[in-house]
Amino acid sequence: MCSFRSGKPEKGSALSDILVVDDSKVMRDMISACLRPDPSLVVTHASSGLEAIERLSLQRFDALVLDLNMPDIGGLEVVEFVRSQDKLKELPIVIVTTRSDDGSRERVLAAGASKYLTKPFTPESILSEVRALLGVPR
Repeated sequence: MCSFRSGKPEKGSALSDILVVDDSKVMRDMISACLRPDPSLVVTHASSGLEAIERLSLQRFDALVLDLNMPDIGGLEVVEFVRSQDKLKELPIVIVTTRSDDGSRERVLAAGASKYLTKPFTPESILSEVRALLGVPR
């Protein structure tokens, strides 16, 4: 699903745009399914770090759910790009990765990721973290 909207939503709008980035279509679909129970979340997919950067440059998002391991531009580089942009530096970023080592976690959190979740995850954990970062009541 792609939803392009420029600028901030109108006052009173309850929709939040989430960009889900993973090179695996199955994983993108799985994360989207985890977010689907909340009708206020509008999900857009990107299949690579490069595509994520392109989408972030063209559209406003309220949160980013991002894999670390991607073939072109990795998740760490996407986090660094986001934090270097004035208009994006406050964007909440949830990392969802197979990397469970402390070094990866520390590097990505130090670069500016908001949360770090390892695969496998529960559907409730993804939804809960995204909603918490958006300030949505549970």
